[in-house]
Amino acid sequence: MQRHFVFCAVIVLELVLNSIQAQSKENTLQQDFELEVEAEYRYFYEAPAFNGQKDHFPSLAFTPEYTIKWNKGYEAINFIGFFRLDRDDARTHWDIRELYYQKAKRNWELSLGLKKIYWGVTESNHLVDIINQTDGVESFDGEQKLGQPMVHFTLTTGSVGNFDFFYLPYHRKRTFPGEKGRLRFPFVITKDDISYESDAQEWRQDIAFRWSHYFGAFDVGISHFYGNGREPLFTFEPNGNLNAFYPVINQTGLDLQVTHNAFLWKLESIYRSAKAQDFFALVAGLEFTFSNIDGNGLDIGLLGEYLYDERDELALNALQNDVFLGSRIAFNDTQDTSILIGGISDLESSSKIFSIEASRRFGSTWTAEIEARVFNSIAPDEFILSNFQQDSFFRFTIRKYF
Repeated sequence: MQRHFVFCAVIVLELVLNSIQAQSKENTLQQDFELEVEAEYRYFYEAPAFNGQKDHFPSLAFTPEYTIKWNKGYEAINFIGFFRLDRDDARTHWDIRELYYQKAKRNWELSLGLKKIYWGVTESNHLVDIINQTDGVESFDGEQKLGQPMVHFTLTTGSVGNFDFFYLPYHRKRTFPGEKGRLRFPFVITKDDISYESDAQEWRQDIAFRWSHYFGAFDVGISHFYGNGREPLFTFEPNGNLNAFYPVINQTGLDLQVTHNAFLWKLESIYRSAKAQDFFALVAGLEFTFSNIDGNGLDIGLLGEYLYDERDELALNALQNDVFLGSRIAFNDTQDTSILIGGISDLESSSKIFSIEASRRFGSTWTAEIEARVFNSIAPDEFILSNFQQDSFFRFTIRKYF
């Protein structure tokens, strides 16, 4: 299971040793090490729906980061690790978020190893973000990702835009909560429970491409991915057993952001084809910001987005015909205080999800965060959300940076 980590680590370490040996004589090495220590407490205030689930989840997490640069900064090794100790055994896990060698020269850049890539412009759902697998035990909204083994080549041109090419030799399976965990199905899903459509399984060789450019107020990106999908398909057999597998997909994506005065117009759309189903999905909306309202830097942004997905019962998310409304508040103070409040409402049922996220820095090395998610009036026919209707929670996190 961990062979891809060992393979990437050996290659990267060999590159490091050779480069350090060549550069150390000239004392041109630049090194930087940081450590983030996190204490988290999650509380689910409703009685659990399924056997074995708990209410209280204290945990500790460690995120070390190390960077070494040489050759005047044109070559580097970047490393980000992660380890969490949690009451839910499935959430006690470690990962190499990033470990890659990077070389830049004039108008191109090459990366080799495990890396995280983010695509997208919208707030409520990131449809085009396809490269990395979701770390399903870390966050409900899918913001946290696993490191992806890759060869990544970027070509930058002034007038034509940027071209990104990806070779992805190994597929990583999504993580799911364990028996004690919340935000899960009535049964516990492990990685071994989900198979592959491809005979090559996780070693199927995937590829991806993205072109991005800007034209005045327009920032646009067009991408295509071919390989093992990052979302497993869940179907139920006539006898009630679950059938889950990762399909081979082609996905073409478009992300667009238009900046006009205080307005940000945003769009993400995809068309995905697979043997099981072809479908179209989009997120479209806008953000308007009232700047420096009180004369001391207070910014209040209003957000609105529409979400559409035609997968119906094959969707792993519940965002198929919904509206998101929210507000982003940035105090722009020395403590970097910010608040994000929002809610998603299903236009075809009574289902609603409310959320609040807030963060504030204390001193120069401490940060505190709070997050709350409330599931309200979830419709019984919601394939995903009906399992979470008693999983509203509050999370408090404090971080120390060394």
